Amino acid sequence: YEVQQEVGKQAGRWTLIARDLTNEQLVVLKVLFIDENMGSNDLKLFGREVDILKALYHPAIPRYLNYFELDLPLDGRALALVQTYIPGKSLQTWLHEGRSFTEPEVIQIGQLVLDILVYLHGCKPPVIHRDIKPGNIILNDNQAKGVMNLYLVDFGSVKSIASSSENAFTIVGTEGFMPPEQFGGRAVISSDLYSLGMTLTTLVTGLEPVKLPRSGIRVAFEHLPNISHKFAQWLAWMTEPRTDRRPASAQEALRTLRELA
Repeated sequence: YEVQQEVGKQAGRWTLIARDLTNEQLVVLKVLFIDENMGSNDLKLFGREVDILKALYHPAIPRYLNYFELDLPLDGRALALVQTYIPGKSLQTWLHEGRSFTEPEVIQIGQLVLDILVYLHGCKPPVIHRDIKPGNIILNDNQAKGVMNLYLVDFGSVKSIASSSENAFTIVGTEGFMPPEQFGGRAVISSDLYSLGMTLTTLVTGLEPVKLPRSGIRVAFEHLPNISHKFAQWLAWMTEPRTDRRPASAQEALRTLRELA
């Protein structure tokens, strides 16, 4: 693999775009450096991402291609996950570049992500992404042709729910998009729905979650401009703090959203 550019860098982690020299295709390399600075959960989450991607096959999810270890200078070691390259920019990048999204566009994005969640939650055992946010949704938008291609990426926080248990325990996610139960280390199917609801609210308003008006811990959708009453009701349903008051499934959320389109 020949590295083309760096697209992300955190402590002990690199994300790179590279060229596969055997077929000239672009790929994504996710590299984890194993050293004394590596957190206790890093290796576990990285290994889980490898295992999950091996098992998933959906046109809107990166595909597993390869996995290998690297020996580094001074007795260092790194692990590398190779996955398909997804063209486009994250919704977070689109927002930072000043792009605004109309309500019909946001509803379409919601339908596309829910279609992916129907697949993930329908796996056996179900797969919870646990970190749905604008930065993890890639949009390849060809406005000239009216085509919107969307992809869900970064499966480093995923959790398979064992068939004997409804809950997943480990604190992961991104503040603002993470539902209340994940702060307690618990994630359920509807946790992804909450995160998607907050993501769509950010897109339609252009406001980060911390800047949204609140009534207690709920978003005060009645104080948000430029959202139709029915869509605001749907978003409020998705972002209910209590799990038992959210949609019971991605299928139910998708069916209701399609009625608004």
